Amino acid sequence: MDLVPALQEPLKKVLGPATAKVMAEHLGLHTVGDLLHHYPRRYEERGQLTHLADLPMDEHVTVVAQVADARLHTFASSKAPRGKGQRLEVTITDGSGRLQLVFFGNGVHKPHKELLPGTRAMFAGKVSVFNRRLQLAHPAYELLRGDTEGEETVESWAGALIPLYPATAKLESWKLAKAIQTVLPSAQEAVDPLPDSLREGRGLVSLPEALLKIHRPHTKADIEDARARLKWDEAFVLQVALARRRHAETQLPAVPRKPGPDGLLTAFDDRLPFTLTDGQQRVSREIFDDLATDHPMHRLLQGEVGSGKTLVALRAMLAVVDSGGQAVMLAPTEVLAQQHHRSVVEMMGELAEGGMLGGAEHATKVVLLTGSMGAAARRHALLDLATGEAGIVIGTHALIEDKVQFHDLGLVVVDEQHRFGVEQRDALRGKGKQPPHLLVMTATPIPRTVAMTVFGDLETSVLDQLPAGRSPIASHVVPAADKPHFLARAWERVREEVSNGHQAYVVCPRIGDEDDDPKKGAKKKAAQGEPPEGDAEKRPPLAVLDVAEQLAKGPLQGLEVEVLHGRMQPDDKDAVMRRFAAGETDVLVATTVIEVGVNVPNATAMVIMDADRFGVSQLHQLRGRVGRGSAPGLCLLVSEMPEASAARQRLNAVASTRDGFELSRIDLEQRREGDVLGQAQSGARTSLRVLAVIEDEEIIAEARQEAAAVVAADPELTGLPGLRTALEALLDDEREQYLEKG
Repeated sequence: MDLVPALQEPLKKVLGPATAKVMAEHLGLHTVGDLLHHYPRRYEERGQLTHLADLPMDEHVTVVAQVADARLHTFASSKAPRGKGQRLEVTITDGSGRLQLVFFGNGVHKPHKELLPGTRAMFAGKVSVFNRRLQLAHPAYELLRGDTEGEETVESWAGALIPLYPATAKLESWKLAKAIQTVLPSAQEAVDPLPDSLREGRGLVSLPEALLKIHRPHTKADIEDARARLKWDEAFVLQVALARRRHAETQLPAVPRKPGPDGLLTAFDDRLPFTLTDGQQRVSREIFDDLATDHPMHRLLQGEVGSGKTLVALRAMLAVVDSGGQAVMLAPTEVLAQQHHRSVVEMMGELAEGGMLGGAEHATKVVLLTGSMGAAARRHALLDLATGEAGIVIGTHALIEDKVQFHDLGLVVVDEQHRFGVEQRDALRGKGKQPPHLLVMTATPIPRTVAMTVFGDLETSVLDQLPAGRSPIASHVVPAADKPHFLARAWERVREEVSNGHQAYVVCPRIGDEDDDPKKGAKKKAAQGEPPEGDAEKRPPLAVLDVAEQLAKGPLQGLEVEVLHGRMQPDDKDAVMRRFAAGETDVLVATTVIEVGVNVPNATAMVIMDADRFGVSQLHQLRGRVGRGSAPGLCLLVSEMPEASAARQRLNAVASTRDGFELSRIDLEQRREGDVLGQAQSGARTSLRVLAVIEDEEIIAEARQEAAAVVAADPELTGLPGLRTALEALLDDEREQYLEKG
């Protein structure tokens, strides 16, 4: 009988099926090893408390605090009309702030007996706002008593470090701590992935010792030792994976693509009414050098909103067409694909009329392919791709379907890469006779170390210079709840812009049709017996259809107001965009479908409703839609969040700077790395637990060098079995594919 290695033992054998099921479903933990690598988020000293003043909204938190007072209220409600409804309100304090806890109905009896003034406990729940104050509704709690063996001395009790784990509503931090105690002895069998020379050279503790110290620290120095070691593991193993990818890519063949001396690219450059910025010229040179080699280019092009990335990409596509190949540009939405198609055809003029009367001598055909095209147009487009008649193809992921065949695919340009599933990119790359060159573009600026971590197998080019003629954008936060007259003034500003001959966007988080009706969700909650009171302040996000109607009848009466959202028919969407671009519509009320690439130079104002519901980089992207012409832009971020909340601080940061790189750092610090490391793409949870991509810049850079040296000396890692095991664990299949398709 094979013995399962201790760290691969399934949790259901060790902890029982019920606990194991919750851990698997809610935290993605399946084996003893997974649980040992579920590190504490932070540590509480039992005499030192989380600052209640700093609690994040809508997050699940664990706090250690003392009960200040408790009050039981009775009230009348639909369920208890005779005033028999009960609500227990408990105020807890940590010296820095106070927090309200509420319990309803039958749930009040136990806490009413146990949570007496002076009692200390750990409380876990989701932070919400009620009557403009922070509260936890129905938190779970664990009383902090002395040992059962008689009272602990106050000193030892106050000094102990309590690990607080990332937890969920179904599994509190203290239950996780108990489960980890159960499996901790297995840590002795953890295989060390770091080469001995590296570990000793950097004075790092062994892996079993690090696991022990992170879960059961006696001192703060223990925590530091453990974190320093575990950070190196994460950085090094990930960089080895990326170094192996880069090594494998250099072994692949590709067709070198060089533009002809007097071909399409030269004809295009001669047509341009302006000269390229220095940045555009530099980045173009980097791309052309890559295209000329006999292994596939893998380049990431980062550029601020409006820095002219599309032009750089188009020149690369023309160079490939010059050399006899085809180039394809993949856009995340139909609105954007149509917009790219329009702007490319405009920029190329008669050069885009290949095979047509009046086309220039070097001309090629530019074809659009999206999922909603009619059958005849689609057949025509597919034929142009297969024969090679179309040199440039622009489309959505409809381009990836099996039926789509290319004559000779030479270059794939992916716009806004983070919106594409990994499988989709790979499928497209598989359509070339040999692997095509790949250019990935993003307008979300990415700090250097994130680029090293997330796109570690891509070379990076940065366009940070805006073309001449771009206008400044003023951004302001509009606190709608504190100062309602500010919101009224916002609509006056929109009217002023329109009366000056300009146009405006109003952006909302939700559409507001039947399919996303929040009332259904509320009814469902009530049916499941959840207390609605805690959600009283949590109104659903504002919706396009409602806001458009209110504006047209109210503050923007008399203006031409239209709506745009993702569930409209493609032809309708296109018609709305055309009317807006032509200046026939004054105000466009839209969801984030306008976030990327929509270009209407006459639109100068943008009002973002419920701005706190969007991420920092999303707000930056949205704001980039105004100020694209010669008139200055205005962006108003409307929010009802209290001034002290983290959400408002995030909005203040966006209003205070237009530097995308600065904002991306803020965004990262706020969001944790998970989102950034491609959870969206692979569905896998992030492998980074203690490594912070922003703070640990030096470790990542050093790990990248060490990893490159290890892989160059031994690409298969034959001499490092521990490292191979760690790589297999990191790159479960999903993750491996994610990196592969980078």
